[in-house]
Amino acid sequence: MDAGLIGSVITVLFFVAFIGIVWWAYHRGNRQRFDDAAQLPFQEEDEVGRRPHE
Repeated sequence: MDAGLIGSVITVLFFVAFIGIVWWAYHRGNRQRFDDAAQLPFQEEDEVGRRPHE
C-alpha cells in the first residue's frame, strides 16, 4: 500500500465519522438530553452542596 491509498482511506474514514457525529447531534432522540444539559448552569446551587441564599 502506498501513501496515497492510505491517505484516501483515512480521509474516507474521517468523513464517515463526521457524518455520524452530525447525524447523532441532530437526531430527534437526543433533543431532550441536550436541552437538559443546556440548563445545567442555571440550576440551583444547592445541588452542589451550598444553600440557595448563602
